Amino acid sequence: MIKTVSTPSAPAAIGPYSQAKQTGNLLFTSGQIPLDPATGTLVGTEIRAQTEQVMKNLGEVLKAAGTDFDHVVKTTCFLADIADFAAFNEVYASFITSAPARSCFAVKALPKGALVEVEVIAEVE
Repeated sequence: MIKTVSTPSAPAAIGPYSQAKQTGNLLFTSGQIPLDPATGTLVGTEIRAQTEQVMKNLGEVLKAAGTDFDHVVKTTCFLADIADFAAFNEVYASFITSAPARSCFAVKALPKGALVEVEVIAEVE
């Protein structure tokens, strides 16, 4: 059975997708960009502030599913500029300390001009 996970504590989808889907004990989140959940506007103008908001948004989706960052098994990280890699890692590592599998790469552009987007796969106990 596939369950849709949704919370008003994270930004609403800006397209035809959900915040996350759970099947069995695995949660697959959609990519989160640095949007304020209340206003839907982009938060921050530099990578650290934007990464902080992305991780807060992901934390809320994980919480809504009954899990947390300690149960993340895989992340996929998208950066608008690979030169932001070190600064991104500093903030990312303050949220995710369990060293899950990860892919991180630069892309040409992200929705709404965001500098960062992150999606996760997590275990739900």
